[in-house]
Amino acid sequence: MTKVMGVVNVTPDSFSDGGQFLDHQAALSHAKKLVAEGADVIDVGGESTRPGANPVGADEEIKRVLPVIAGLVGQVKVSVDTRHSEVARAAVDAGATLINDVSASLGELAGQLKVGWVAMHMQGDPRTMQEEPQYDDVVQEVRDYLVQRAEAAQAAGATEVWLDPGLGFGKTTAHNLTLLAHLDCLVETGWPVVVGASRKRFLGEILGKSDGLLGPTEPADRKEGSVAIAIWAFHKGAAMVRAHEVAITVQAAKMVG
Repeated sequence: MTKVMGVVNVTPDSFSDGGQFLDHQAALSHAKKLVAEGADVIDVGGESTRPGANPVGADEEIKRVLPVIAGLVGQVKVSVDTRHSEVARAAVDAGATLINDVSASLGELAGQLKVGWVAMHMQGDPRTMQEEPQYDDVVQEVRDYLVQRAEAAQAAGATEVWLDPGLGFGKTTAHNLTLLAHLDCLVETGWPVVVGASRKRFLGEILGKSDGLLGPTEPADRKEGSVAIAIWAFHKGAAMVRAHEVAITVQAAKMVG
């Protein structure tokens, strides 16, 4: 059965909902709403990794995410969206059982902590990744990199390992669409695949062009595109999608799966 990962950004500057859930109680209430809507996993993040974002200190990131994670334990599977080992350790101590890692660098730590790990592909870092991303063969390069990282994490003892192609992380719209068109190449590796396209800029660019706009639509106006990509991802064999609009994505998953 396909799964839906609900997004909770405890940040002031995330591209989709920055500041909306920075308050712990607001974040926890939103997370519980996503659980009620059918989310299989809640992904709690305390650092924005949007293009151009500046890094956040580990202490601040921990202060943001720990109360939310602790408030969800026992109600749903909790993932921490981080690229910092200190944050990952603290989150697991608080009850998180999955590390969603945009840097694909924490696989060995996941093994040490005996938790699951999502390896995401990113070219560069959030501050520079969208300046001029280039690939000879984006599908092969992303696949080979993720498989190598997944094998290392499994050998280190990670309890589950997921591959995420990293749509929008050091990739043009053309790169994103190519990866989506060939998503089966990732699925065929045998590792479960998670896709995070929800509300991303490339969807806004496509929707903006279709609406005759001069630029991309706003993140809140990308719902239809987000759900369409989720359906495509499930059709191509992805095992989970990361979503802001959980209820409608859960319904789409039921229709496809």
